[in-house]
Amino acid sequence: EDDYSQSDDVGPTVVVLADESLLLPALQTIPANFNGQAIDLNVTMGFALSTSSIFGLADLWFSSQLEIIHTGKISYKNVEAFLTHPLTGLTQKMRDKILTALLKENEVEIAHERLLRQSGLFEVFYKKIANPKNVVPYLLEVLDFILTRLSNAKTLKKIDAELFVKTIQELNRLHDTFGKHIGDEEIQFVIYLVQKSLQAVAVPLSGDPLNGIQLMGLLETRNLNFDKVVILGFNEGIIPKSSIGNSFIPDSIRRVYGLPVLENLDAISSYMVYRLMQRAKNINFVYNSLTDESTSGEASRILKQLEYESGFDFTYNELNLDVKTEPFKEVRIEKTNNIFIQETLQKYLDKKKILSPSALTQYISNPIDFFFNYIAGIKEPKEVSAVVEANEIGSILHKVMEYFYQDLMKAEITADLIKEKRKQVPSLIEKAFNSVMFNHPDKVMEYKGMQRVILSIVDAYVNIIVNQDISQTPFNIISLEQKVEAEISFPLNGKEASIKIFGYIDRVDVKDGVTKIVDYKTGSDKLAFKDVTELFNSDGKNINKALVQTLLYTYAYEQFSGKTFVEPNLYVVKTMNDPTLGGVWFKSNRQILKGDFLEQIKPEFLAELRKKLTELFEAPYFLTSAIEDN
Repeated sequence: EDDYSQSDDVGPTVVVLADESLLLPALQTIPANFNGQAIDLNVTMGFALSTSSIFGLADLWFSSQLEIIHTGKISYKNVEAFLTHPLTGLTQKMRDKILTALLKENEVEIAHERLLRQSGLFEVFYKKIANPKNVVPYLLEVLDFILTRLSNAKTLKKIDAELFVKTIQELNRLHDTFGKHIGDEEIQFVIYLVQKSLQAVAVPLSGDPLNGIQLMGLLETRNLNFDKVVILGFNEGIIPKSSIGNSFIPDSIRRVYGLPVLENLDAISSYMVYRLMQRAKNINFVYNSLTDESTSGEASRILKQLEYESGFDFTYNELNLDVKTEPFKEVRIEKTNNIFIQETLQKYLDKKKILSPSALTQYISNPIDFFFNYIAGIKEPKEVSAVVEANEIGSILHKVMEYFYQDLMKAEITADLIKEKRKQVPSLIEKAFNSVMFNHPDKVMEYKGMQRVILSIVDAYVNIIVNQDISQTPFNIISLEQKVEAEISFPLNGKEASIKIFGYIDRVDVKDGVTKIVDYKTGSDKLAFKDVTELFNSDGKNINKALVQTLLYTYAYEQFSGKTFVEPNLYVVKTMNDPTLGGVWFKSNRQILKGDFLEQIKPEFLAELRKKLTELFEAPYFLTSAIEDN
């Protein structure tokens, strides 16, 4: 038989794993059926318990118990891993309910008592270990509970049943061995001891040794003959091995005292391979020709020797996976014949949906992103993380400044008033942090790790803004975090159309009779801009999102309040103190955007904005910007 696909039956076949790490890939690759008949598979090698889902669950239990002992809380990542583990058997509805609640609260750590109140598996899994003697019994209790549940639901797989039995046997053996001698040991030490013991367990899988495909290691093939032989991992350095293993005995002493040396291993490997081939009718050697940290990419020397000495007919087949790069395709979404897109855009024209400045700047930067976010409604999934994102730092800063000036805005702001209020900044930052991260401003908690770093960063940012404000005193604050709305008209298909825009203005000041729009920024926004036309060029490199946003706020506020000569100010905290890049006014070719120059720019900005809105509602496609960074 020259080819397996031409066989009527599998016959006596062995798959030998020269590289034992190939066990899992081999189990996943061997088909369950062949020519309409089920294939019997017998694995004589030990299946490493450490690669199973049962050990994964036990490992999760160990780490959860260590967290309970150290802090009395369990990290969100561990709880999420428990909820989504395949062996817990929780319903999708229950998983979603718990995860949604935790995401909403943004809790990085969950109180131990809260999990115990869920009862059932939660109560068994998260029961706190009070005594080192209870480590093994409590873990056995968890495994028994899950095994009973899976058996009753009739969802227990054969391989999982064998793994459960072996794990429970090993835990009982450990309990019998040291159960009476660990009363005075630390619980952490016993947990690590049990964890290490389970890691080393290999589970023999039952099967029929006389039928079907036999999956075994090279040493296990002794005195066995097969018609078809497939040896996987037949690489130099794997068979024969390139080292004798970890040993304190040097090679010279081994030779003097007649201990096994590398040549002995070579001889054993060669003998095993030659003996296995003796009565085989069809032999396949598979080796990895790619070079990596574990293999040299060379076939074993035994194969080369066979080819040279035996006179057999060797056929080499090479598996080449061609790596092809796809030609660049312009991504564009057609609007004209898409009913969903037309209906969504119509909602903006009918004022049922309102456009925010951030949505408009996203359309200017990259129209396709606007489609994904605001038309298709595709958002990034929310995650619970101890790391505070950059946009959340900005939200915390905005909240602190709102708290800072809430009580002061009733009167004229002076340097003395700011200096007095400055003493409350640390408590205001904590209040703002709790409000943004946990939706609970008055929450009392102990800050640690990255949270303390974020508090320090926000404190530094607040001081930069407050120092700038002291230099501008005296001034009055008209509003904080004020929502403004305005209509913008533009030509559409030969007619006049309009949309509503809205936004929240961080602060509105009045100094020397001039009204100023103040916008705080914690990112890398720039004060410089080239010209108004370039602000709206989606394929250009000179888009200044911060300027577009603040000018939109200025336009909206003028429409909303009826005031004129309103100035936009940008507080970029990272560069405000820089003598070259600092300041609070936008600049174009060294000309500051205030006074007459600002009044000259405003109508130009409005004209370009109207053109962009016409493009948004009239152009046939949503296109991708030619600039990747946009």
